[in-house]
Amino acid sequence: MGFYSQFIAPRLIDAAMSSPTLSAYRREILANVTGEVLEIGFGSGVNLSYYPEHLQKLITVDANAGINKLAQKRIQSSHIQVDNRVLNSENLPMADNTFDSVVSTFCLCSIANVSQAIHEIYRVLKPGGRYFFLEHGLSDEANIQVWQHRLNPLSQVIGDGCNINRNIRQLVAAQFANLTVEQFYIPKIPKISGYLYKGVAFK
Repeated sequence: MGFYSQFIAPRLIDAAMSSPTLSAYRREILANVTGEVLEIGFGSGVNLSYYPEHLQKLITVDANAGINKLAQKRIQSSHIQVDNRVLNSENLPMADNTFDSVVSTFCLCSIANVSQAIHEIYRVLKPGGRYFFLEHGLSDEANIQVWQHRLNPLSQVIGDGCNINRNIRQLVAAQFANLTVEQFYIPKIPKISGYLYKGVAFK
């Protein structure tokens, strides 16, 4: 990873992900997380303060060592015991059928082989386990989609690999036959980057 990915992008991403606008969505999606939990794309640890009180332990992975450094302060101040690992989400070392819950928030946009990552999520979930996701992606409006496709190369550069034109429902449904998804625009955020997918998929 270069200087931008290690030192500049992590701070920009942390600032964007810490926005109060996103707090309610994080709290809603994490409220029902239970059991053995894995979070992929942990980033700077913004989700830690939104997990339910009963959660005592969490395993997290993120491939970016630079943003991992920013997460340490949140980890140290959290009541949750965090096993934080710098790992690629496309090749998880965990055994099959390990977790009751897997979480991803605003990270499927930037994983290179996103289909493989979702396959890994399915693999490590226990039968009956749930995958909780909160992701931005392709709008349901054709005129917005045109601009998302046009501006995606720029987004990948500025956002350190962030794609704004991925159909998250379609990607998750390719692996999980049973899922529920809410799709809507985040208020006060440009439509090209603010179309949200909030859902739960069941193994």
